Amino acid sequence: MFAKWEKTEANIGVLEVEIDSQQLDDALDKAFKKVVKQVKVPGFRQGKVPRKIFEQRFGIQALYEDALDFLLPDAYGHAVEEAKIEPVSRPQIDIVQIEQGKPLIFKATVTVKPEVQLGEYKNLPIESAEFEVKAEDVEAELVNLQKSHAEIIVVEDGESAEGDTVIIDFKGFVNGEAFEGGEAEKYQLEIGSGTFIPGFEEQLIGMKKGEDRDIDVTFPADYHVAGLAGQPAVFKIHLHEIKRKQLPVLDDEFAKDISEFNTLDELKADVEQKLQEKAENDKKAYIEDQIIEKAVSNANFELPQEMVDSEIDIMVDDFKQRLQMQGIPYDAYLQYTGSSEAALRADMQENAAKRVRTRLVLEQIGKVENIEATEDDLHEEIAKIADSAQMDFNQVKQILESRDPNLSGLRGDIVARKTVAFLVDNSKVS
Repeated sequence: MFAKWEKTEANIGVLEVEIDSQQLDDALDKAFKKVVKQVKVPGFRQGKVPRKIFEQRFGIQALYEDALDFLLPDAYGHAVEEAKIEPVSRPQIDIVQIEQGKPLIFKATVTVKPEVQLGEYKNLPIESAEFEVKAEDVEAELVNLQKSHAEIIVVEDGESAEGDTVIIDFKGFVNGEAFEGGEAEKYQLEIGSGTFIPGFEEQLIGMKKGEDRDIDVTFPADYHVAGLAGQPAVFKIHLHEIKRKQLPVLDDEFAKDISEFNTLDELKADVEQKLQEKAENDKKAYIEDQIIEKAVSNANFELPQEMVDSEIDIMVDDFKQRLQMQGIPYDAYLQYTGSSEAALRADMQENAAKRVRTRLVLEQIGKVENIEATEDDLHEEIAKIADSAQMDFNQVKQILESRDPNLSGLRGDIVARKTVAFLVDNSKVS
């Protein structure tokens, strides 16, 4: 086999491949053995038509498509290896010559991974920032713990207030006509959560159990349902029930109930330590983000849209999985938000391009600086995954290798992290 690669544009080129005639003849034999099983010719049993009779009746050309199916995948793969290119999408195949007894010649138009021209990435000036943990931050976190362990009580005689959860029926009208999607029964809503349009939740304050009330609102001008955008509306409300959080007292007993600590001071110290750890991680991420952004912006290359589209595919799949975990059907989400997959993909375009550019630049820096994932690195990473999943190390390794025999993805993640650490070590943080 012979392969020749020639670039025609920044990230596009033509891979011309020639396969010797014997390989083509062998593929035609395979194609005949496959096709003849479905062929019916008078005077012959099905599947028993001689090759010569078949070709006289149907022509050798009837075997070309199946022969190509046998030949092209392996031939293209070997040609890619020989040309040392990295395709990022499916090729466009054009057959130049196919004839029994002659070499098969085809051309593959291929979009390849771009050649990244690095700019400055060492000694980059980076501004540091303080991520100080203040006493009020600790108190706020304690209040969050207090709220998360609150007892829910039913308010029988009082009025609803901000922070309460109310069970309501509602029905919306625009110009006196009920509109689609504006009605629900026994809907649970936390007042002040911002779930509904502005002005809706505030007007539920002060209602009592069993009370009916009309509330007036105006849909935002940019509301996702075009027919309702900017329209005044009236919602008829019936309140079934008021639920209120009764906060526990912040004392030693509270600390004992929710943690392994015996006193509130011990719990408070633990909260402060965790906030300090978070602040350190936030500071580290802040510095890393600056360095990565500068290194990427200093690099020069043209990004193939195919790579961006592939990244968007990953992002959409991830988004669907997150919706599924919340029990929200993807189609229902699109309908409720008045969106479409095309609009969703368009919104993801910029972020996807940024992710791909970042990955390519870090890969190139890693290559230039000979940064690698060692066997010790892999062992440590698999051990972390096993510990997090509470699984046996060898079991996790086996699962990972079944999905990715060379652990290329895991190696890439390790190299990326080590590359970022290299950039931080070689920066000028002020």
